[in-house]
Amino acid sequence: MVPFDDRDGFIWFDGELKPWREANVHVLTHGLHYASAVFEGARAYGGRVYALTEHSERLRASAEMMGFPLPWSVAEIDAAVMATLKANGLSDAYVRPVAWRGSEQMGVSAQATKPHMAIACWAWGAYFGADALKKGLRLTIAKWRRPAPYTAPTKAKASGLYMICTMSKHEAEAAGYQDALMLDWRGQVAEATGANVFFVKGETLHTPTPDCFLDGITRRSVMRLAERRGLKVVERAIWPEELEGFEQAFLTGSAAEVTPLAEIGPWRFEVGATALGLAKDYSDLVNGRLNA
Repeated sequence: MVPFDDRDGFIWFDGELKPWREANVHVLTHGLHYASAVFEGARAYGGRVYALTEHSERLRASAEMMGFPLPWSVAEIDAAVMATLKANGLSDAYVRPVAWRGSEQMGVSAQATKPHMAIACWAWGAYFGADALKKGLRLTIAKWRRPAPYTAPTKAKASGLYMICTMSKHEAEAAGYQDALMLDWRGQVAEATGANVFFVKGETLHTPTPDCFLDGITRRSVMRLAERRGLKVVERAIWPEELEGFEQAFLTGSAAEVTPLAEIGPWRFEVGATALGLAKDYSDLVNGRLNA
């Protein structure tokens, strides 16, 4: 793997395109020490970033929740993303906007810090590899749980909330799995380490209510696609012991797209027509072959 700090190309940084290797911050940046950072992950297909404005809106909303409003408007963020794609000569790419508190002040207090923002993009294939759509993923159950909404800003896409995701994914991969299913603080099913989860039983999709984790942009798109197929979508509390009764399961996310699951811990699932059909619908949607 080519290190992400040693690549050719350009990164948009606080209003200007900088050579990739020069897009750096100081080691005393507040965001590095205190996780005062937010980010987005989007994908470009054929030169068009799917749901770009929704991602830019969420980035600004996340920063607002974290207490450092961004000086860039949604339209300016959208334009900066497109300028970054163009500067790097990419039409199919993963896009990563990130915003953080700077190094103007050190300590828990951060009133004197300034907001900064960068946007990078790079070519990135299937998040879980080329065979995932055919074989389905193997997930274990994470020991870490998503926090209660009264303990953390769970509606923000904030970097600090992903610490336990990295730890859970590393533990899963070390045990031979590809990802982990995370429960919430109540013990209910929440999400995977970087994607939302759906379960299929007959003609109905069941998905956890996003009251302590992100209501993903891809998640909402897939719910609309499911309804177009005549499927019923139910958002509700789901307990782990219910997983035995579901026939299929899949993940959704900008990076993961729509990826079927073959197993979660002791439970097995069919890589079936519903999951595969929604994966195709989503691919058609983001590639402009299907109207939103």
